[in-house]
Amino acid sequence: MSLQGKTLFISGASRGIGLAIALRAAKDGANIAIAAKTATPHPTLPGTIYTAAEEIEKAGGKALPIVCDIRDEEQVKSAIDQTAKKFGGIDILVNNASAISLTNTEATTLKKYDLMHQINGRGTWMVSKYAIPHLIQSNKNPHILNLSPPLDMKEQWFKGHVAYTMSKMNMSMCVLGMAGELRRHKIGVNALWPLTLIGTAALRLVGDTSTMKMRTPEIMADAAYEVFKKDGAKFTSKFLVDELFLREEGFTNMDQYAPGEKKFTLDYFVPDDVVKAIEELRAKQGWK
Repeated sequence: MSLQGKTLFISGASRGIGLAIALRAAKDGANIAIAAKTATPHPTLPGTIYTAAEEIEKAGGKALPIVCDIRDEEQVKSAIDQTAKKFGGIDILVNNASAISLTNTEATTLKKYDLMHQINGRGTWMVSKYAIPHLIQSNKNPHILNLSPPLDMKEQWFKGHVAYTMSKMNMSMCVLGMAGELRRHKIGVNALWPLTLIGTAALRLVGDTSTMKMRTPEIMADAAYEVFKKDGAKFTSKFLVDELFLREEGFTNMDQYAPGEKKFTLDYFVPDDVVKAIEELRAKQGWK
């Protein structure tokens, strides 16, 4: 199944994982709306919606760069409308935009708390709300994919950064609820999360990553692509972790995402049973 001619709306797609997903879809000739705030160069982060659009076009896709702050309802409504008008609808929504502050409760300012919840939880819910009517009208195997963690309600994931974890779990609760709401419309609603830290410029702003073993964003892009190929009417309400999902789909060449590395820094929120399942598959399948 190809994504040729399908339209993706990706929040925060000017760089990092969002851009990698866009570029993977572009190889099939997909239409991609790049909805992000970065219209002018960021002082410390590379890329804008316009440089992302150039990359997408070069990769074979059609791009629509849209300045959009997903905290702003009118901007979200306008971005969705622009996308549907230009490409004739929306078939896939990727809720990728996210804010992070790994601070404990005392150290988290109200400004940071509000930012994370407005972007992660509220933003995901709102973008989905306005995209859903177009997804319902799609006859091209519609999907919603949230880049959010498994719903594993354990103290270890919350302690140390309660506000951030709450905001990311909000995104995952959107998956749980919307999968049920939209099942009758045959829309797949799923979550995807990385096993390991992903080497993005944004992550390096959070803290010192010099000793961390990370993978490239392409592993998330390949996993997302495989989700979009699934029949959304049947494949829904899944909380996927990139390597486990890819291995279950028959991918064994994990070396391409971090050549020569075998040991990585795990991301937050990865349950023990997922780690165990991956270790078992690694033993059976190897790395190549």
